[in-house]
Amino acid sequence: MTYSMAVAGKGGSGKTSMTSLIIRELIKKGVGPILAVDADPNANLSESLGIEVGETVGQMLDIFQKEKVEIPAGITKETYLDLKLNSLLIENKGFDLLSMGRGEGQGCYCYANTILRNFIDRLAENYAFVVMDNEAGMEHLSRGTTRDIDELFIVSNHSVKGVRTIGRIKELIDELKLRIHHQTVVINMVPDSKLDRSIEIELEKMGTQAGVIIPHDPQIVQADLALKPLLELPDNSPAVLAVNQMLSAILQTAAR
Repeated sequence: MTYSMAVAGKGGSGKTSMTSLIIRELIKKGVGPILAVDADPNANLSESLGIEVGETVGQMLDIFQKEKVEIPAGITKETYLDLKLNSLLIENKGFDLLSMGRGEGQGCYCYANTILRNFIDRLAENYAFVVMDNEAGMEHLSRGTTRDIDELFIVSNHSVKGVRTIGRIKELIDELKLRIHHQTVVINMVPDSKLDRSIEIELEKMGTQAGVIIPHDPQIVQADLALKPLLELPDNSPAVLAVNQMLSAILQTAAR
């Protein structure tokens, strides 16, 4: 049975780094196979994982919508699209990556989205874990192009503005009636692993609290400057240790 996790948060909250560290820990624990989905239109999860992406799903669907694609004789449009989607899946040691991206065209993508939703649902059945890096607006979740989410991490950096974004994401989840089984608030890049009182006050106003605190980690900054994949961070990295502890409880839940 597939266990799905998604990470959402405003830009600069470190959600892509957190997604990468989740994937890193799942690989280390040997609980795969793992499907990584980059559902953020900025599409930089691949860089954090050290993988080069050619074409994204959004770009492929754009071509399909805009241009008259010649479909080989003997196959349906659905089969052709399915074959094209399969070709975009990047296989890597320990995990596979699907980069959603965003097309540049306008118009109705209802038909293509239906094909995409069915494709991801079938694809996910082949994996023990699906880990999705999502944008704050949760575009792919709201369009229904993904299945139910078992665990949603709503990430903020250590700032009042970031924490207020958590509130807006929670409101969006309720408004869209998204099927999310459990939500966890994560405060990332916390100095000395201790929340400022102003952050605690904002969380109290929302009637919530930080389920996970990830400390500021200079090793992540250094890896970014050196263009080094976060999968290569050492086991003693403060952020790695925090994500490892977080996942231990989740894996116990997933095993039930």
